[in-house]
Amino acid sequence: MTTMTTTMTMDPVTINMVMALTVGVLYAVGFTLLLSRSLMRVLIGVVVLGHGTNLLLQLAGGPPARPPIVGTAPPESFADPLPQALALTAIVITFALTTLLLALGYRAFVLVGHDEVQDDVEDRRIARQKVPSAPLEAGDGDEQDVESADDEVEAAAARGRDAAS
Repeated sequence: MTTMTTTMTMDPVTINMVMALTVGVLYAVGFTLLLSRSLMRVLIGVVVLGHGTNLLLQLAGGPPARPPIVGTAPPESFADPLPQALALTAIVITFALTTLLLALGYRAFVLVGHDEVQDDVEDRRIARQKVPSAPLEAGDGDEQDVESADDEVEAAAARGRDAAS
């Protein structure tokens, strides 16, 4: 009777540096676009992040052209199905977020006439309350400029609310 010993020798996964840099650039561009005030740029940022995620998952899946888990191939040569499943999930999530942001952007454009996200007056008021009221240096005079700028923003927001009603 012969005993068969199998050794599970896995080839070390090597990542192509060009692809790793591409993933890094896609993530950097995506996050930069997400931080902008324009809803269209946020939408493009979500799409770019989705592409970066898909590329990252494909890189994590190992080298291409490996057989799926079917047939009589040795187990160490099988392709890992988890990155493929995660890539499909990332595609679906990116598509759902894209349609949601397109609908929000269209609705904002119809209501306001542009896709620029405005400052929230309440957030500015709360942030102003947390700032110490004493000037850092005597005779600075900058706090009066900040007060008047905040008052102008609040007045403009009030006029916008009155016009919308």
